[in-house]
Amino acid sequence: MTTDVVIVGAGGMGREMFGVIRLLDAHAVGAQPWRVLGFVDDYPTEENVARVRRLGVPFLGPTRWLADGPAGLTVALGVGHPRLRRETDRALARYGLPAATVVHPAAEIGPDCVFGEGLFAAGGARVTTNVVLGRQVHLNQNCTVGHDSVLGDHVSVNPLAAVSGYCRLDDGVMVGTTAAVLPGLRVGRDAVVGAGACVTRDVPAGTVVTGVPARPVAPGSAADARPVVVPAHGRQDEVDHPA
Repeated sequence: MTTDVVIVGAGGMGREMFGVIRLLDAHAVGAQPWRVLGFVDDYPTEENVARVRRLGVPFLGPTRWLADGPAGLTVALGVGHPRLRRETDRALARYGLPAATVVHPAAEIGPDCVFGEGLFAAGGARVTTNVVLGRQVHLNQNCTVGHDSVLGDHVSVNPLAAVSGYCRLDDGVMVGTTAAVLPGLRVGRDAVVGAGACVTRDVPAGTVVTGVPARPVAPGSAADARPVVVPAHGRQDEVDHPA
């Protein structure tokens, strides 16, 4: 028996997810193997479609392909930006398909941790103990999440970022590459912690913070640029963002 998987999103995150799934199959001992049927994406670029095909799997078409997919299908949501991932997740709900949980063999999820459907943990990601992770959380390469922290739905912790113990990251938060959130702090819904920033105080919802110590970016500045939210986004993974 195999688990049939379709990856949603032909961009870089979706293709990274494919690599982890392939690695999981190579390391599986007595586990049910996964079979990636292909990728779907409503807005693919020609370049990304070509990259998918070079992986040896087909590009299946737009997400409506899922409506007539085989029974027992699972979807892996390979959309990097939290808000785009949320919108795509909502759009996919019409199909009623379970979300794949993809954890790299070199990732570590510690004892007494709880995580929602669709977790993606890349190589070197580390979650210590007594951590709660929401639905469709993405933990990228070599990031860390400290004890007793709570991450809401669709949160992204980017490569080499560190979330300390007793933190709370509300839904849709993005913590940028090499950024740090100090112990006991809260980052509000849809806030962005820029790359390399050090958060030393709570961050209000919807705020972009950058620098050391992290400070809010003035509204309308280049660093506060927001991507257009479209389902199954495959044109760019991280759009004009400091994270």
